[in-house]
Amino acid sequence: MKKHYVIGAAVLAAVFSAQQLAAEEISIVCSNEQDWCDLMTGAFAEKTGIDVNMVRKSTGETLAQVRAEAGNPKIDVWWGGTGDPHLIAAAEGLTQPSGVDTSELLGWAQKMGEISGGRTIGIHLGVLGVAYNSEILAEKGITPPACWKDLTDPAYAGEIQVANPNSSGTAYTELATVVQVFGEDEAFKLLAEIGKNVNQYTKSGSAPSKAAARGETGISIGFEHDMVKLKLAGFPLEIVSPCEGTGYEVGGLSIIEGAKNLEAAKLFVAFAISAEAQSLGPQVGVYNVPSNAKAILPAEAPDPTTIKLIDYDFATYGSTATRERLLSRWDTEVK
Repeated sequence: MKKHYVIGAAVLAAVFSAQQLAAEEISIVCSNEQDWCDLMTGAFAEKTGIDVNMVRKSTGETLAQVRAEAGNPKIDVWWGGTGDPHLIAAAEGLTQPSGVDTSELLGWAQKMGEISGGRTIGIHLGVLGVAYNSEILAEKGITPPACWKDLTDPAYAGEIQVANPNSSGTAYTELATVVQVFGEDEAFKLLAEIGKNVNQYTKSGSAPSKAAARGETGISIGFEHDMVKLKLAGFPLEIVSPCEGTGYEVGGLSIIEGAKNLEAAKLFVAFAISAEAQSLGPQVGVYNVPSNAKAILPAEAPDPTTIKLIDYDFATYGSTATRERLLSRWDTEVK
């Protein structure tokens, strides 16, 4: 059955010319949740007539693919996922400026463009947090966590699930956040102590909260908008913004250097940052903060103004050297 997507015709009128619509196909790797990937690429295909070849991969997997295919890419656009790997790809010359007008984007999204020389664009903001299954913790008589340091409590042995930062942008954001909050040496001591309570390091950043929702683990670390979606679906999840302060992602959108379908790629970028397209998220339970100032902010979205956010250093922690050093240290001292 053909799906129809609710999006204003103004998107086409403002963005797409008849000449541009002659583009026929595009290859996209999406690092967002599968249903959001399907919604956005489906809406784009329906409105433009462009055939979309889309696959969902984590940011770590995508960065590895983009590196491996340098000079002969199979991807035109990389949409979504945490911004750090997008910045690394930009610094390595693996992506290119889109030339699309970003003047309607909020300041934190514009900053991504400034850092990357226009090679990546900020598309949404997501706050890092902790979720716990209230029923499991109540049954076991365990006090819920409120802070990062609480997660070292031996009472949480076998109760925590978090992703592996080598494959997950979510988990790398957690790693970089804890380093910025506590200082590097103290952070790795803390992560090693938390690791004693971890029952699994998953491949995907959203998997731990899904496991907590299903009662397969008591506590998860991830992005709060994913947790909100699960809580609204009726799962017994409670969401915590760690007391010491927490980091956040700015999701990235990049055109791959050497993209074979460049005009179609530019069309998708213009579409993905439009207010109309960014307002589609709640249709599939996406509750992060959109980067377009004119997009509709879901009432259920975590409000960054009420959370103690750190001044996340994207330039430093989005660099190849810093990322590789931290991941190497994580492999040695934590995993």
